[in-house]
Amino acid sequence: MGQTMNIGILTGGGDCPGLNAVIRAVVRKSLKLGWRVTGFLNGWKGVIDGNTMPLTEREVSGILPRGGTILGTSRTNPFKNPGDVDKIVQNLKKMQIDALIAIGGEDTLGVALKLHKMGVPIIGVPKTIDNDICGTDTTFGFDTATSIVTEAIDRLHTTAESHHRIMVLEVMGRHTGWIATVSGIAGGADEILIPEVPFDLDTICNHLECRAKSGKNFSIVVVAEGAKPKSMADFATISSEKDEFGHVRLGGIGQLISKEIEKRLGVETRVTVLGHVQRGGSPTAYDRVLATRFGAAAVDLVMSKGWGKMVAFRSYKIVPVELSEAVEKLKTVDMELFNLTQIFFGDPCERVAEKPISRSKK
Repeated sequence: MGQTMNIGILTGGGDCPGLNAVIRAVVRKSLKLGWRVTGFLNGWKGVIDGNTMPLTEREVSGILPRGGTILGTSRTNPFKNPGDVDKIVQNLKKMQIDALIAIGGEDTLGVALKLHKMGVPIIGVPKTIDNDICGTDTTFGFDTATSIVTEAIDRLHTTAESHHRIMVLEVMGRHTGWIATVSGIAGGADEILIPEVPFDLDTICNHLECRAKSGKNFSIVVVAEGAKPKSMADFATISSEKDEFGHVRLGGIGQLISKEIEKRLGVETRVTVLGHVQRGGSPTAYDRVLATRFGAAAVDLVMSKGWGKMVAFRSYKIVPVELSEAVEKLKTVDMELFNLTQIFFGDPCERVAEKPISRSKK
């Protein structure tokens, strides 16, 4: 590896607080080694189209606290069209890219693994606010997302208590409920519903009614977008459209739950959907540091030719793991953590005499 080493870098999938911190760290460390850094715009689409920008100290100056990504992103799947894969290989060779650093979640890293098996020198950096990538204890963006959701729960508490309402908060979490679980615990939610544990509406309504009997005239329910009731086979969706990786667009479960609770209990129930607010804005200090460590470690992996590996956070250290470990399955919520919520949920039902759930007449 000489002075002319040319490192490519891209950000794929959903935007995430901390992406710019990774880019900045990769550039700053690479420049100290005398390397060049080429940024591919808009994820894998930029590699397919050969759309790039040079990354120097000027481009990364001041981006540490900025959310999003200066490189842009997309959910392009090059393996959906075999011709696109050929273009990637050709463009990397034509641009003399010696190594490619791919920053993304399961889909982006899945593409990276396939390209690695084709001989492309590639390194992965895990990114997702959902914290569902295996091989790493946590991902940058998750702390920021949970902080935003926790603040939202705090704010909902004040209006719920003032109006004696039940508030349902729908948060991100397609297949895993990490955001709902952690922010729900931190915000003192009264019910937390996640994809890993199908819920029973009767049980939820019993808990909420018993809270009211014990003197609590309001409740907060946090539900992940991918949560589903035991009686419903499929997720609630707002459309049947799918992205290029085959993921159905989710949403609507919060509204469904809100209507059912109000109908069954006769208590005014409102729903709030945070949506993309959770992934926007400036990253927390924790995510800035973690992302910076990931970026620097990715350059170290390039130096050691650790192709096909991903940087990971384990026991407070940054270590390399195989990309195959990262994408073979999703990291679901630790049930020991989720079971902690049972200390706070449902207890009033055991202390108050049983009464039938109030149901409005049809």
